[in-house]
Amino acid sequence: MNLLVYPLVTVLVFCFMEAVTWCTHKYVMHGFMWYFHEDHHRPGYPHVFEKNDFFFVIFATPSILLFYFGAYNGLNVLFFIGLGILMYGIAYFLVHDVLIHQRFKWFKNTKNKYLRGLRKAHKIHHKHLGKEFGECFGMLYVPRKYFKI
Repeated sequence: MNLLVYPLVTVLVFCFMEAVTWCTHKYVMHGFMWYFHEDHHRPGYPHVFEKNDFFFVIFATPSILLFYFGAYNGLNVLFFIGLGILMYGIAYFLVHDVLIHQRFKWFKNTKNKYLRGLRKAHKIHHKHLGKEFGECFGMLYVPRKYFKI
């Protein structure tokens, strides 16, 4: 495969992961695996780790396997698919855990309109404490209405 295709594959996988995240969040986390996600919707959960953090392991596993099989006999496209998943995971951590939930106080007072829209949409998602009636299940895509301040 042409070496110029590999970065494109990584970017496309990164973008595709937003759809995977939306579907997983709506139908898995707010569905049959609610047990692991429920504590994330409890205000003031007092622990450093949540059961919800288990989903990091679930998403990291395919990436690790793709890295392994993509590098086993020289680099192939599987490695770059794994890289796209990893890059999305890093973005997810920075946006969801650092920016939105402030698990680390790195971006506490941002004035960026996009980042403020992300926080607002996620706040709307968390206004529902149960698994029903949720909205805003994605991470990086935010409907336009949340940018009106």
